[in-house]
Amino acid sequence: MTLRFDILTLFPAMVNAVLSQSIPRIAAEQGAVEYHLHNFRDFAEGVHQAVDDRPYGGGAGMVLKPEPIFKCIRHVLTEGPMPHMVMLSPQGRRFTQRVAEELAAKPRILMLCGRYEGFDERIRLGWQWDEISIGDYVLSGGELAALAVTDAVVRLLPGVLGDEASADEESFGKGLEGRLLEYPHYTRPVEFEGMRVPEVLQSGHHGEIAKWRLEQARKRTKERRPDLLDGE
Repeated sequence: MTLRFDILTLFPAMVNAVLSQSIPRIAAEQGAVEYHLHNFRDFAEGVHQAVDDRPYGGGAGMVLKPEPIFKCIRHVLTEGPMPHMVMLSPQGRRFTQRVAEELAAKPRILMLCGRYEGFDERIRLGWQWDEISIGDYVLSGGELAALAVTDAVVRLLPGVLGDEASADEESFGKGLEGRLLEYPHYTRPVEFEGMRVPEVLQSGHHGEIAKWRLEQARKRTKERRPDLLDGE
């Protein structure tokens, strides 16, 4: 099954610059995913194709108008089955690895990237959205958030990373009990500027290595993200 992304954005070149590189590109070449970028300015009317206007009631900034976004969404919906609709918003639920896994099981995802001071509320009311936030901070637009979500989802698709165990053993992966940061990694040389690779990693004893990695993951999580261990 191929996962289709429909990303609605005023800056498709910005989004494509990332999706055409690294893992997102490889996933598309493998046929695991398709990316369809839609500029909702193309659906705006008037000489200047305005997509924003001043807010009713006054206030700073501009607000995205409903008409071009509604038209764009309706056009996109004619191109396939009903997508899971995601609005990137600081008001949404927090994006986590579990949410990425949930989205990776969807056949089609539409993501709406905001700009300016936000959306006319009727855009929220007019469609059934899954509002998602990637963190408690403000970005210039939803494109970077959409790319973060896309990358996290795409790497979970079967065969994309090659080694199926790879994603599981990363921070927040299933292989690390789902709540642990990733353990330390080492490669050659054995010694560098007085720092050596732990002996257990050189032992070839897979059971001891797995035990060490789990211990290190727990230690690192306790030191850096103790909130992940709450309830243990």
